Amino acid sequence: MKNTVINRFQALSLLLPLMFASILFVSLTGMAKASEYQRNQAVPVQQVLFGEVLSTRRITEREIREDQANGWQVFGGALIGGAIGYQFGDGSGQAIATILGSLLGAAAADNNHSRRQERVLELIELNIRVEDGSQYMVIQDYDRRMVFSAGDEIRMIYLANGSVRIDKQL
Repeated sequence: MKNTVINRFQALSLLLPLMFASILFVSLTGMAKASEYQRNQAVPVQQVLFGEVLSTRRITEREIREDQANGWQVFGGALIGGAIGYQFGDGSGQAIATILGSLLGAAAADNNHSRRQERVLELIELNIRVEDGSQYMVIQDYDRRMVFSAGDEIRMIYLANGSVRIDKQL
């Protein structure tokens, strides 16, 4: 009985670092997204400059994105594989079966769910002259509800989060 308790403790001591490594992997693969400013969010304003659009150019950029939920699925596969592997063997064989089960479960979940998505970004490049004569080039998301043309009166809004947004003057 004492030998069985020691072997289970050894298996658990091998499984805990694997679980920790899986959690670390998930956190390092970009599961947490940085918040981005959206037009319908309230963000404190630092400065507003007024000016005129000199020229515009639409830009299309393709972006390939990895499936963001993949890390959790790999973690779940490792846990299930480890639990299944723990059922086999005795002593050090059980510990090896647990580790192999975790690795195989993680690999199976990763192969089954690694998907890439292609996203097309529509941007607009604005060449702007502000009231003091300075010129700025700003690239921002293209918004079909706010189409810019040369000669448009604009506001250049510097936000507290470090971003700049161009809107038409009202």
